[in-house]
Parts: sequence; C-alpha cells; structure tokens
Amino acid sequence: MKSDNTIWHSATVTRARREKLNNHKSVAVWFTGLSGSGKSTLAHIVEEALHQLGCRTYVFDGDNVRHGLCADLGFSEEHRRENIRRIGEMVRLFLDSGVVALTAFISPFSRDREVVRRLVTPPDFLEIYCRCPIEVCESRDIKGLYRKARAGEIAEFTGISSPYEEPGNPDLVLDTDSATLAACKESVLDLLAKRGVIAPQRKRP
Repeated sequence: MKSDNTIWHSATVTRARREKLNNHKSVAVWFTGLSGSGKSTLAHIVEEALHQLGCRTYVFDGDNVRHGLCADLGFSEEHRRENIRRIGEMVRLFLDSGVVALTAFISPFSRDREVVRRLVTPPDFLEIYCRCPIEVCESRDIKGLYRKARAGEIAEFTGISSPYEEPGNPDLVLDTDSATLAACKESVLDLLAKRGVIAPQRKRP
C-alpha cells in the first residue's frame, strides 16, 4: 500500500546522463511466448551480443525471478498478474539506470503486458513474440513440464490448461520453430538499431 508519508526523491544523476555515459539508450526488450518457444535462449544470446558491443544489460529470466523476487507467488491468474507487475516495476528501475533490460516471461495475458508497456512508457517497451507451435514446444520439453501438465500434475499450465493470448501488435514476431537462433538474434539487433538503441554501423559479434 502506498503511504502519504513517502515522497519521490529526484536525483541529480538522470537517466539521460546515464545513457550518455553508457553510449546507448536504455530499453525494455520483452520476449513473450509459450514455454519452450526459445525466449530465454534468445534473450541471453542477444545479451551476449550486446555485451560484446559494450552495452550495459541485464536479463530477467522467468525461472530465476521466481527463485527470489517472486518466490512467494504461485501460478494462478492473480499471481501471474502480480509476477508481471513486479517485473515491470523492476524493469522501470533498470531503464532509469540506463540499462538494456531483456525479459523472458511467458506473460500469457495481453492486459498484463499492456500494463508493463504503459508503466515504462510505450517507446521504451519492445514486445517480441517468439511464435512457436505448441507441438514443437512440447518436443523441446527438456524440463518435462508439458508431460506433467498433460498428466494433470501441474495446474494452470499455459497452452494446456491455461490460455496464452497472442500479442495483437508486437514490435517483432520471430517464428522460432523455423528461423535459426542466429537469424532471430540478428532480427532483434536490427530492431534495436532501428529504434536508435544501438548504432547500426557497429560490427556485431
């Protein structure tokens, strides 16, 4: 709950000054898609490329966040919404610090993704849809989650017993069942260059 006794303190070191020091803009790169669609793998390979270009980055991974910041949350619709809200607040702080914040979350509900977009302001939010048929996602199921969900051992599992709402107007769609990881990485870097986050002329790793 917000308190009337808390007052926002404006710092002298601003986001613009941090971005100037970093020599790149900060932005939220929001990867969304079914479990097994390649979100985490892609987020980390893009981060590696950005790091080699000298960018300050951080990846918010769905599983990692639930080990700490959101360890108290389950997977009900209410808890999923709170999970995304917390991540959105964290991403907003990272943007203020001048960092390129990459996230890898199923984030199945359109309204929750839209809440984050408004929270960080639309120009700072790049929604990337990792589109992949559920059959392919299941074939990549190294954690055995789909098998458990099919067996009724996991309740409210996205794509099986809980819906996934596809983005209506994402900034980028990647067909991760057919496109190579390298091609997907280049598409993301192209988008970041187009939006002025990184210089297009930089040699990419």
